[in-house]
Amino acid sequence: MTTLVEILSEKTREGVLYEKLDGNRVRCYACGHCCPIGDGLPGVCKVRFNRGGVLYVPWGYAAGIQCDPVEKKPFFHARPGAMAFSFGMLGCDLHCGYCQNWVTSQALRDPRAVSSPHAVTPEQVADQAVRMGGEIVVSTYNEPLITSEWAVAVFREARKRGLMTGYVSNGNATPQVLEYIRPWVDLYKVDLKSFRDPHYRELGGRLGPVLESIRAIYEMGFWLEIVTLVIPGFNDSNAELTEIAEFLCGISPDIPWHVTAFHQDYKMTSPSDTTADDLLRAARIGRAAGLRYVYAGNLPGRVGEFENTVCPGCGRLLVERRGYRILGYHLTRDGSCPDCGRNIPGLWRRA
Repeated sequence: MTTLVEILSEKTREGVLYEKLDGNRVRCYACGHCCPIGDGLPGVCKVRFNRGGVLYVPWGYAAGIQCDPVEKKPFFHARPGAMAFSFGMLGCDLHCGYCQNWVTSQALRDPRAVSSPHAVTPEQVADQAVRMGGEIVVSTYNEPLITSEWAVAVFREARKRGLMTGYVSNGNATPQVLEYIRPWVDLYKVDLKSFRDPHYRELGGRLGPVLESIRAIYEMGFWLEIVTLVIPGFNDSNAELTEIAEFLCGISPDIPWHVTAFHQDYKMTSPSDTTADDLLRAARIGRAAGLRYVYAGNLPGRVGEFENTVCPGCGRLLVERRGYRILGYHLTRDGSCPDCGRNIPGLWRRA
């Protein structure tokens, strides 16, 4: 019987994001691990591997496709109400115990994670996005950084069709991969999972590369939004939430910060689910730190004003939301407040 590893080893091509080392070894630059990979071995992600001194990377398939409101990603300052056509592959450079996409992200790490790859071309992905009414094509479900060569091929076709593009990522990037994707990615959402390095090491990563990448993503001109899943007993202390908010504010107070609710999933079943009060506390911490656009997500109707976009100058309600639905949209064509004229950062609708 053919194994998933064998199937995926055929759905590859030579990568771009690597350098050759001595002894048929290579170093991969797709994510912050910067794996040195010996001949015949995979990197930490399990899907980029060295064969004869050449790095082979995922190509020519999708393991998940869905069309959802862009608010679900979540992006709140990019085409509110637009449909985002999401596609994903298999594998991840982290192994979060609470992963909600573990069937795809942990497919080569956990034998219970079984997800079939379906052969597609970049043109077919982009055409399907158009047919399903997508305005934005998003690489998600697994970690897009480790499948960046494929994502760029898809995004080239998406751009030809007039579509925007985006990454939903853990942010464990390198300067090399950010430079590679920059011409082809409009939106970048980073999950900032904690502000404690030991917590990141529990998840299979390190805090430093993520913080460096967040700063670089902003400075390189991607439209950046940050999400922190608030997990009771893991990252929900006032001190840690304050440090996250102050770090983001130090880069720009205009970066939208989404604090979202954890629910028990995959291997993490001991903490209690996040409550609306937990999210409201986190959101108020963000606002007190100076962030202008703080959102409390995925508990619709229970977090009051923190679902909406409000002008930080005059307080005018600009985008009214309930969950993933847009109830009111009041920005001008150039993305300004209609009352005080303040420009609101984002990629807004022109019509």
